[in-house]
Amino acid sequence: MFDGLRSEIQAIKEKDPAARSTLEIFLCYPGFYALLMHRVSHYLWKHSFKLLARMNSNLARFITGIEIHPGATFGKRVFIDHGMGVVVGETTEVGDDVLIYQGVILGGTTTQKTKRHPTIERGVIIGAGAKVMGNITVGEYSKIGTGAVVLKDVPPESTCVGVPGRIVKCKNNAHIVDLEHNKLPDPVAEAIRSLEKQIEENEEIIKILLDKHDLCLNDGVLENKNYGDIFKKDGD
Repeated sequence: MFDGLRSEIQAIKEKDPAARSTLEIFLCYPGFYALLMHRVSHYLWKHSFKLLARMNSNLARFITGIEIHPGATFGKRVFIDHGMGVVVGETTEVGDDVLIYQGVILGGTTTQKTKRHPTIERGVIIGAGAKVMGNITVGEYSKIGTGAVVLKDVPPESTCVGVPGRIVKCKNNAHIVDLEHNKLPDPVAEAIRSLEKQIEENEEIIKILLDKHDLCLNDGVLENKNYGDIFKKDGD
């Protein structure tokens, strides 16, 4: 038991540069408390004390602002950083060494009493406000960007961003904790930049053609209204 607590606290120190001491973590970290209380709730749930389990999980939510269903399963050295607004559904499975930020929802997409919540494999990082919905799997050592809405499986060692979530990077073999969420790829911004570049190139081509035929624009409108013959080849 004490070895488990020691490994949990060490994991927090490695993943949170603001953690200054073991005592501070033990007294002040809601994510640490939420997982301790969840392990009690899960034990009660598995031994058919379901009402007591739900009451304990409600108490944990009141104290920490983190709602974890007693049926959810968590691996070792999981860290919920800040944690306010985190919601974890009943059939969620979270592997070892996972890092979860505030506002994350691991939710379901069906009312059927089946496996309806995500499976988060080892070493995954889930950014603030991300929503991972349904019976899907986020592969090990993947990263989910801030605010992403993930509705499909994410391959191992991948980066998923956007709404809905898109895979923009694969095979990050470093397996290190990377907190630089501001540097994740943004496929929407990249598409907009590509369109802007294309528009600039088209405008330059149009300007060259207008200069070649001694035409000018007046408030964005050609003064010569006979467009049909403007760009015909000489002699046609």
